[in-house]
Amino acid sequence: MIDYDGEARDYDTSRGGEPRAQAAADALEELLPEGAYTLLDIACGTGIVTRRLLRPGRTVLGIDRSPGMLGLAAQRVPGGMVCGDAMRLPLTSDSVGAVVIVWLLHLLAAPAAVLAEAARVLRPDGVLITTVDKDDAYFVEDSDIAQITAELRRQYVPHVPDHASRMLDWAAGHGLGLVGETVFPGTGQGRSPRRWREAIEAGRIPWCTYGAPDQVAELSRRLSALPNQDAPRPDPSYRLIALKA
Repeated sequence: MIDYDGEARDYDTSRGGEPRAQAAADALEELLPEGAYTLLDIACGTGIVTRRLLRPGRTVLGIDRSPGMLGLAAQRVPGGMVCGDAMRLPLTSDSVGAVVIVWLLHLLAAPAAVLAEAARVLRPDGVLITTVDKDDAYFVEDSDIAQITAELRRQYVPHVPDHASRMLDWAAGHGLGLVGETVFPGTGQGRSPRRWREAIEAGRIPWCTYGAPDQVAELSRRLSALPNQDAPRPDPSYRLIALKA
């Protein structure tokens, strides 16, 4: 698990910084309702996206369990940050008009508890927006990286926490349906073969943990044989879905 307190100062610059945050906020705005309401950003991190969601008439709240992250977020959204657990939100039921969850569900072994809390605090006419399929975001089907990682990624599919089909099944069970979706780029986040190999060998790629050691070793060998070892491949394309009763 990432040490978010320890990484807080460098977190934004290591993950696309302002350009990626702006792309995420623009995509969220495509799916957010107009008018006056309270918006909750679950796992808001440093608030780099959260502050871009401020609008006249819209109250924006962020919650995160990392004090290090929230220290930075509080500078961006003064008075709007709360330290807390996404599985026990410190809000009353039916109290917010929108919940956004960006880059969280893929980290959870069982995201249902977080989604249930999000549904609890959401007003009957509110909208829940979340990223899904994050681990697929990097793979353009005709890219060399996509081709040589395909088998290990297929083995991981039954274990993907934020798989879109699972999120939609969960939503249907809570009376929510798909009302919109969009994608946005992870600007500057394309990885080179060398960076992929380093991440895999450091144990930072979830779908590799479900492969046999010899499969992972063979993948590292094939990555090292690709041309242009330090040339980044295409930026990831993240998917957002919007759910509503």
